[in-house]
Amino acid sequence: MSDTPDTGYQVLARKYRPATFADLIGQDAMVRTLKNAFEADRIAQAFMLTGIRGTGKTTTARIIAKGLNCIGPDGQGGPTTDPCGVCENCVAIAEGRHVDVMEMDAASNTGVQNIRDAIIETVSYRAAQARYKIFIIDEVHMLSTSAFNALLKTLEEPPPHVKFLFATTEIRKVPVTVLSRCQRFDLRRIEPEVMIAHLQGVALKENARIAEDALALITRAAEGSVRDAMSLLDQAIAHGAGETTADQVRAMLGLADRGRVLDLFEAIMAGDAQGALTELGAQYADGADPVAVLRDLAEITHWLSVVKITPEAAEDPTISPEERSRGRSLADRLPMRVLTRMWQMLLKALEEVALAPNAMMAAEMAVIRLTHVAELPTPGDLVKKLQSTPVPSGGAGPLRPSGGGGAVHAPRAQAPGVRGAGGSGPQAALQPQPGPDLSHYPTFDAVVALIEQARDIKLLVEVKTCLRLVTYAPGRIEFQPTETAPSDLAQRLGRALQLATGARWIISTVNTGGGQTLAEAEQAERSALEAELEQHPLLQAVKAAFPEARIAAIRTREELQAQAQAEALPELPDPEDLPEDWDPFDDE
Repeated sequence: MSDTPDTGYQVLARKYRPATFADLIGQDAMVRTLKNAFEADRIAQAFMLTGIRGTGKTTTARIIAKGLNCIGPDGQGGPTTDPCGVCENCVAIAEGRHVDVMEMDAASNTGVQNIRDAIIETVSYRAAQARYKIFIIDEVHMLSTSAFNALLKTLEEPPPHVKFLFATTEIRKVPVTVLSRCQRFDLRRIEPEVMIAHLQGVALKENARIAEDALALITRAAEGSVRDAMSLLDQAIAHGAGETTADQVRAMLGLADRGRVLDLFEAIMAGDAQGALTELGAQYADGADPVAVLRDLAEITHWLSVVKITPEAAEDPTISPEERSRGRSLADRLPMRVLTRMWQMLLKALEEVALAPNAMMAAEMAVIRLTHVAELPTPGDLVKKLQSTPVPSGGAGPLRPSGGGGAVHAPRAQAPGVRGAGGSGPQAALQPQPGPDLSHYPTFDAVVALIEQARDIKLLVEVKTCLRLVTYAPGRIEFQPTETAPSDLAQRLGRALQLATGARWIISTVNTGGGQTLAEAEQAERSALEAELEQHPLLQAVKAAFPEARIAAIRTREELQAQAQAEALPELPDPEDLPEDWDPFDDE
């Protein structure tokens, strides 16, 4: 039923705009609530209608306005959810000329002065002709903060003859102070089955022949918006000039044939780069947008992922039975890790389109990458393959157990008595302690730990690389310096230890008798561990598969566990042990 007079051709979105609640599709919950409210005479002073574009927010506001002011064909009716459409009020509201129903666009009237002139200064006057004076504000989220604030008092306590109807696509931008004063209705996206049935009915009324799979394409492109679907249907009928087919709609929308996109997807998953590029080029020659093809590939990847987890998702009325069958087959064959990798790479490819000199170039490079990656095994498959690889002759047994060492240098216990606060520079961190008790430093490792705690990096590096220990006792160190050792190493080491411990240390040097430096010992330990790792069957299998592979780092199980413990979040206390006034955000 039309809301507007017959003044020549009207687009379908206006011609078939709902005139009553019965004409609204897909909004059963809202319609039921409003009908009950009208019947019980519990009509709110303000309504907030929200939802995506084209779901009927403004149309619903006009229907409510007609229902509030309808007087029936005999002029005796009251508020109703089934306006007659023939009384003076209904006709005037439908034609947008009723003096008591003021409709304004907040996008064009954002300021406080607009609200004051249009609403605040006129709200006290009674309706001139109708039962209620109604203000319909579209895209209300566009109002400024000061405009919202100016409206609050009137919105909370309006005169009994005033009603407010707000519509918005951005409900989160509306202040909560406004939302709390309104009765909110969320208009849902229209389900595909409902949309297809509605489009079929409109096409029948227009004496237009359009294929069912063409309607499915329009429904999918509309993404739940009735207005978008009606506009596309209008365009498709004109494009078809007779019977409109799916191919014509696909060409109109610039879409690739979904079956051909599935062909391209299967070529990529098979690692057939040449076949995939040929199919992409053919679709491009037929008019498909390369960016749309990449989006279609991402859509199929998402659809297959969902079908793999929830097989019922394949029962989509906008998808043909043949595509449904192919989708189920692909979902069964492809691992979730492969689909996830495909999704991430397609998202990256879509980002690169804006930077590429040509969209087709970006699409081709994305397809080449995807075909090459498709041949790579997942990490889990790679480990299984390596474990099943025959061990070359001469291979040794498994790795030593977790307790067998393997760290480059074992972490040293913190030496007691080290203070890191106060002063400046490395030496300032080594503060004397009361009493020259050297029993805390039974080994040379304790001395090194003391220097580490002091953060004297220069001295620490020199001790590790230039000092060959000969003898050690608490308070006495004898070492052989390397050729690169600084001449004052002994003096600076003695001074640093005296500051840290409060006792005088005897540091002497000799020309012979020293062992390995700590750095040499660490390197020797690493080399021995690497040699042992080289004999492990799994590592040999890795090197057989990847000849250029090298060991970058070695970490023992103990080191990994220590890191995990250090990075772990602290455990929360048992709620029963907490005081009643405990605040988790109170630092004190």
